[in-house]
Amino acid sequence: MKKKILVKGPILSRSGYGEQSRFALQCLRSREDYFDIYIIPTNWGKTSWVWEETEERRWIDEKIKETAIYIANQGTFDGSLQITIPNEWEPMAPINIGYTAGIETTKIAPQWVEKSYLMNHIIVISNHAKDTFLNTTYQATDNNTGQTIDDFRCQTPVTTVNYCVRNYDAKGHLDIELDYDFNFLCSAQFGPRKNVENTLRWFVEEFIDQEVGLVLKLNWHNDSLNDRVHTKKMIDNLLKQDKYKDRKCKIYLLHGSLKSEEMSSLYKHPKIKCLVSLTHGEGFGLPIFEAVCNELPVIAPDWSGHLDFLYMPVTDKKTKKTKNKAMFSKVDYQLAPIPQQVVWDGVLVADSQWCYADGGSYKMKLREVITKYQHKKQQAKKLKKWVFENFSEEQQYAKFVDPIIKALDNSTAPPAGLPAESKGEEDWLEEIADIVKEYE
Repeated sequence: MKKKILVKGPILSRSGYGEQSRFALQCLRSREDYFDIYIIPTNWGKTSWVWEETEERRWIDEKIKETAIYIANQGTFDGSLQITIPNEWEPMAPINIGYTAGIETTKIAPQWVEKSYLMNHIIVISNHAKDTFLNTTYQATDNNTGQTIDDFRCQTPVTTVNYCVRNYDAKGHLDIELDYDFNFLCSAQFGPRKNVENTLRWFVEEFIDQEVGLVLKLNWHNDSLNDRVHTKKMIDNLLKQDKYKDRKCKIYLLHGSLKSEEMSSLYKHPKIKCLVSLTHGEGFGLPIFEAVCNELPVIAPDWSGHLDFLYMPVTDKKTKKTKNKAMFSKVDYQLAPIPQQVVWDGVLVADSQWCYADGGSYKMKLREVITKYQHKKQQAKKLKKWVFENFSEEQQYAKFVDPIIKALDNSTAPPAGLPAESKGEEDWLEEIADIVKEYE
């Protein structure tokens, strides 16, 4: 008999967690012989929802309707898959799986450790996220015994599952006019973590008298007209200084929703030569991964989740020894505390750290990509080949569903010593019904 699994997450959101939620559904659909899938859609901040009329969207809408009917008839579930930040994990079914993009810093919040005790298994999207989840420790008190725990940490099994490659056919090119033949690309949300200000400012300083361009695929919160106005204003404010007035280098803003095929076309545009990212930290780094899949050289800091796919094993022809080699242009960095303004209670911990890219190193790598472009392009080709061999749908889907199937089949209990009170399954079923009603 199939296992009834409830998937709760921002399934339709245009966000990183939205992409993650749809990836999770694709994994589960690869084993529809085992899973009977139900869906609860949630919002993610102020991000917009996907609107394309596709087979996947029609299937999701149908499943949401089925879920509403099933819950209205007092249906229950064998397991839940909760795709969100760990603060929101709850025991929604007998077996519960937490799936999170996780960690862009050096430390998870104590609330995340507490919530991990409610899960039977945890799935994260990079080894950086896994290591941070397992290595963060606090001093705590066991609510059941009153004893002090000096090494309070996650005891739940954690599995890393990366995204899989998606090879979209780029039909033609986007209708964007670029003045120069050599342009860099930055694809990000205009927020503190992506470090867009320095990405732009240092680029202009390096190429102020050069015929080089930077395409910024940006938004602030969503793809609305107001968001575009706000994003453009932020860029204009950065460039209005007198010292940038007579610059030769060009800056282009590309704002709005693009289909996957259109993004692939952007990566493959003949005048776009390299992706740049000065991110302070990534759970995975999907735009960087997509650039790799489209054979685009990458400049990025040598830290956090994107290292899972920017390094590959290379065998030395002389010694025959194999070691992981960086197949991208590494920007030097320092780890330092996150800014006070980005501290987020229960998510981004005040005493955690993330990386700060070095401006001089970044400028040197920009110049190096231009002067040694053929070498960088050959490196990108090798990396793409390796990624396609090791991040296939079949491989990643199996890695994702295997621990879920094992947990459901074995009814593995969460770790003992639950440190915090939580909602019960009946409470969550009632809240789920409210969410479905709001969606309708």
